[in-house]
Amino acid sequence: MALFSARTARPLALAGALVALLTACGATTSPGTQPTTTAPSVVPSSFAPVTVTLLAHDSFAVSKKLLEDFTARTGITVQVVTGGDAGQLVNKAALTAGNPEGDVLFGVDNTLLSRALTAGVFDPYVSPEAASVPSALKVATKDAVTPVDYGDVCINADTAWFAKKGLPVPATLEQLADPTYKDMLVVENPETSSPGLAFLLATVARFGEDRWADYWKSLRANGVKVVDGWTQAYEDEYSGAGKGSRPLVVSYASSPPAEVVYAADPATAKPVSEVLTDGCYRQVEYAGVLAGTKHPLEARAVVDWLLSPEVQADVPLSMFVFPAVPGTPLPKVFTEYAATPKEPESLDPALVDQKRAEWLDAWDQVMFR
Repeated sequence: MALFSARTARPLALAGALVALLTACGATTSPGTQPTTTAPSVVPSSFAPVTVTLLAHDSFAVSKKLLEDFTARTGITVQVVTGGDAGQLVNKAALTAGNPEGDVLFGVDNTLLSRALTAGVFDPYVSPEAASVPSALKVATKDAVTPVDYGDVCINADTAWFAKKGLPVPATLEQLADPTYKDMLVVENPETSSPGLAFLLATVARFGEDRWADYWKSLRANGVKVVDGWTQAYEDEYSGAGKGSRPLVVSYASSPPAEVVYAADPATAKPVSEVLTDGCYRQVEYAGVLAGTKHPLEARAVVDWLLSPEVQADVPLSMFVFPAVPGTPLPKVFTEYAATPKEPESLDPALVDQKRAEWLDAWDQVMFR
C-alpha cells in the first residue's frame, strides 16, 4: 500500500502516497482485537553472504540504511524487484508458483490473498515477530503469510476544486451517484488493481449482494471513469495531483499526510485532499516465503526483518500505511493528518474467496457490456 508508483508511486504522485489511522506522535496501532501467538522460529541470526530477492508492488519502499544494516547484521543482501500493482504482482506469482522469480513476496493483501493461497504461491511461514500483531490482521492468513501493515482504501476529494466550483464535497457513497457529481469520479479496475478491488468489496459490503450491481449501474450512468491502476487514476486523472480533471478518486486514507510530506515546503504545506471516511475498506498487506525458493531460511529471516521495530517504524513515511506491530511510534504528520474511518467496511475472507470471481464477472457485465 505506500503511495507514489502504485504506492512509491503512491508516494511520488502526491509526489505520491497514502493510507491511515491513530492520534498522536508515539501513538500505537490497535485494530481492536486480541493478539495471537505463533511458535518460535528456528531461523538463524546470521548467514553466509547470500542475495534474497524480494518481489513487491511498485509502492514498496524501505530506507537504504535499513537494507544496509540488515545486510551487515545477517549477511543477507535484499534485492528488491517491483512488479506493478499488487494485483499484477499476485497474478504473476500465481503463474510461477513453485518456480518463483524470487524468494519473498511482499504486498499481497486481504483482497487477493485467497487467490495466492489457492495457487500455492507460498511456503507457509508466520514470523514469530507477529506474536503481538492483533488477530484481526491475521484472520485470512491460514498461517501461510505474515501481516506487515494495514490501511484503508477510501474516496479522496480535491478540496480546492470543490471550493472553486462552490460545491460541497460528497460525504457518502450514495452521493457519488448523484447527478451533482456527474463525471467527477475515477476508480481503478478491480480486475487489475488492489484498491479497485477493495472499493468494489466496499460496495458489496455496503449495499449487499442484491443491490451492489445496481449501485454500479448508477455510477456508470453518472460518468464514472475506470482505469487500470492506482498510478493512472491518481497521477493522470485526479485533479488533486495536478494533471487530471476529476476531483474524486479511489485512493487511501493516508493521502493527506503524504501530500504534506511530498509538498515543495512540507513545513508550511496543508493537505490537498479530503478523505471520505464513509465506505472505506480495510486492507492488510502480507509478506510470505515463496514456494520453491532456494533460500528458505534466509527468506524467513527477511520476513522476520519486515516486522522488526526499525522497519515497522519506517513504514508510515516510506509506504504511508500503518505498521502491523502495536506500539510502533507514528510520525506527527501521520497522527495530525491521516483520516481515521470509524467503521471501515469489511467482508468475511471466506465469502470473498467464494464470490470474488462471480462479483468481478458481474462488475464487468455492468461496466463494459
